[in-house]
Formats: sequence, C-alpha cells, structure tokens
Amino acid sequence: MKTLNKLFGAALVASLLFSCNDDFLETEPTEFISSDQIGDLSEQNPELQAANIKGIYALMYQRGTGGTLRHTDFGQKSYDIYGDLLSGNMVMGGLNYGWYSNVADLTMTTDYNDTENYEAWRYYYRLIFSANLMIEQLGGNDEIPEDEQAQVYYAQAKFFRGMSYFYLMNYFTEGYAPGTQGIPYYDVVSDAQPSIEQAELYGKLTDDLKQATQLLEGFDRGTIKNEVNQDVAESYLAYAYAAMGEDDLAATHSKNVIDRGNHPIMTAAEVSGTSAPAGFNDASTPGWIWGMDITLDQGLGLVSWWGQVDVYTYSYAYVGDPKSINAELLDEMPADDVRKSQFSDVFGSGQPAPVNKFFAEGRSLGGQRNITSDYIYLRMAEMYLLNAEASAKSGDEATAKTSLKAVVELRVNDATYIDALSGQDLLDEIYVQTRRELWGEGKSYLAMKRNEATVKYPTNHLTNAGETYQYNADELTFEFPIEEVQNNPNL
Repeated sequence: MKTLNKLFGAALVASLLFSCNDDFLETEPTEFISSDQIGDLSEQNPELQAANIKGIYALMYQRGTGGTLRHTDFGQKSYDIYGDLLSGNMVMGGLNYGWYSNVADLTMTTDYNDTENYEAWRYYYRLIFSANLMIEQLGGNDEIPEDEQAQVYYAQAKFFRGMSYFYLMNYFTEGYAPGTQGIPYYDVVSDAQPSIEQAELYGKLTDDLKQATQLLEGFDRGTIKNEVNQDVAESYLAYAYAAMGEDDLAATHSKNVIDRGNHPIMTAAEVSGTSAPAGFNDASTPGWIWGMDITLDQGLGLVSWWGQVDVYTYSYAYVGDPKSINAELLDEMPADDVRKSQFSDVFGSGQPAPVNKFFAEGRSLGGQRNITSDYIYLRMAEMYLLNAEASAKSGDEATAKTSLKAVVELRVNDATYIDALSGQDLLDEIYVQTRRELWGEGKSYLAMKRNEATVKYPTNHLTNAGETYQYNADELTFEFPIEEVQNNPNL
C-alpha cells in the first residue's frame, strides 16, 4: 500500500480540501499534509469539515477516482457494472470499444496485471483513506465529537469506511470464511499494512456501520438524498450481516429500515418508466433511499454510468456497446411482470437494452450529452427483499413471505403463489426476484455471493455463453492488483 498511500496523499487537495466557495485550498505541500494540519485548518475554518465530507461524496461519481483515465473509471457506479457483469445478470451487448470487455470475458479476474482490479482497489482504499483523514481530524476512532454537526460528519466518515471495506471484501475474497485472510486493514492513515482475518475485518466494518447508524439517528438531510442518513447506514449494516450469514441480525436491521417508513417501495408505474418522475433517473423518487442529484456543474458526460448503460445518452451504450439483460432471466419473467417491459431490443441486435428502466429525459437515442440524470445507490425494495431472504434463512418463513409479497404484488397481477412456497423453493424465489428487481443497480453480485449461487452465463453472452461458475470461483473474484502485491511487503 505504500504506492497507493503516496497516490492518495497527492490527490488529497483535489478530492477533499475545498474552501467555502469550492475553490481549492492553498496549503502546505499536499503530499505531506497531516491530519494535525487539517485539524488546525478546521479550527480556523469550521466549514472545511463540510467541504471535506463533500469531497468524499464527490469521489463516488467523479472520473479518475480509481487512479486512471480509462472510461470505466467514474466512481461507485462503475464497479456496480463490474459486479452486474460478473454475476451474469448483465451482458455486454457489443464489444466494439473494449470497455468492460475484460470483465465480461473474465480476463480481469484471472490476471492481477489487469487494470480493472487496480481501479476498484484504489477507489475503495481512496475512500477509506479519505474517511480516515476525516475521522482523525474530528478526534480519532474513539473520540466522538461533541458538536452535533461534527457528529454527523464523523458518522458519515465511519459509514464510508465501513461501506468501502464491505465492497472490498465482496469483490476481493471468494466469500465469507471467518478464519481465512481478508484484505489489508487501515483505520488510521499509515504505511502498508497486512491482511487480517475476515472475521476480524467484518467485525470492524460492522462496528463502523453500527456507530454510524446510532449517531445518525435524528439527522435530517432534507429533501435531497445525496447524504448518508440513518436509513442508508443501517441498510448497509443489514447487507454486511447478511454477507456474514448472521441472518437474524440482517433481518432485524432491514426491518428497522422498513419500519421507520421513510420510503415506500417504488410503484409499478415508476418501475416501468410510465410515471413522472420516472423511477430510475430522478433522485426525488420516493422509493430511493440514497442517490446523487446530478447537475451540469458536476461535468459528467461521455465517461459516466449513464454513458455506459443508457442508449438515450450519447456514449457507448448508444453507439454499439449496450448493456443487456441475461436472456434467460428476461424470458422467464411472466408476461404480466412490469419489469419485463423495462427491456427492448431497440437496435434489433438480439440484445434487449433497459430502455424503460434507465433512460434520459426525452428518450431521444443518443440525445443526452451533458448528464443531468441522477445516480441511484440504494432503494427501499432492497430492504424488503433482503428482509425476505434473511428471514427465510433464519426460519421465519411467514415474515419472509410477507416481505417478498410486498414487492412482487407491485410487479405482477397475482402474488398469492408465494404463500405455498417453503424451504429451498422460497429461497430460490427470493433470489430470482432480487435479480429481476435490481438488474443494473449493482446488487446482483452481492446477492450471488451471500446466496452461494451457481452462475450460468446466458445464451446471449458474447464470450462465455453456457459456461457455469460457482460463486467462489476464481473467475468471479477480483485479484489483488499487481501494484499492491509489489508494494505491500506484508502480503
């Protein structure tokens, strides 16, 4: 991690230290700026804390936050695509420009020289580095700030650290195995550290998410959903427990989010793209828990999630590399399932694109050049589906059916068939409904891992059609990048 730490330090001002008017701060040489210096600056300018946390949020959508100029390097949504492709839910509809082709054909997961491994690794460790700086600035890991607003920033930094380790553990390990080695762990800014056991690392990341959940109680972010609040933090805590097989806890925390009642499940009209606002391009949609309100000021265009996924945006999906749905997953949906109508073979290539799920306003092919469509990170249907899964696994099938039906009855005409399901049949139905509901949202890979699923690549897969992989196969697990292997002597 020595190399990564140097890179993180050099990028500090660009990503974290903004003044009140968003101009970059003039400070001492940024490669050597310390948390003490940040703390001193914070005392002189309390609004710097707000600017620092704003910088962390910006890492989630800015280009190059994975350390490259590649067109797959644009923050969290880029790695959502990585996971969806590996899970087999999403399929490359063309390989004309090469972006994501190494992910789709499983080259990157079997070669630690492949840049995609480095991008993901650096992105999440950069978030961790930034969160650690923020935590140190606010008093350290064991010192909760007394100021109420500072507590919010502290909690959000703890969330980002916990969330980042959660994704790293999913992507870079074969699945939860408590006694095996995980990944390097940092809770302070430091030089290279060794990997620690998975059980210890999950314990640390769940501690961060628990503390964030507690400290964010009562925090009101207003109508804009850019910021992490209690619902966001507890949703990821539920996801983390589910990944560990702690199903009782996953059920409890997902139910807490549901019971607070801050967000409904998206309606059939919202999901099928026939309502206003349309469900998947507008962060004001009531069923979203967390998303980014994208504006022209953020400067997103060709290199963006919308550019890679949406045929109505002028970029790769429009000009030859659409992202399609697994053909069998689509074919198996009942005719009356509103999610079936989300996809259409708009180019006549045999690759159905998400034209009624993800679409820029106006729906003109290639029409959106400067991105104003919003980024979705988390929504309420996820918590119902996770609650159904965790409840079923912990033996509470009645609750599992109730939570599952709450989603499915808004997608098909008759969901009463769920009442007759039990055992593995119930679990299988929850899993397939999760895949249908969350296509393209970056959560299918997580579901594949925690359900220890077998993936069969579909008939419309351009390179690996019909091939089958277990959830823990080398081909479905990211490699520690060569940069880390060469520069971290503790591995």
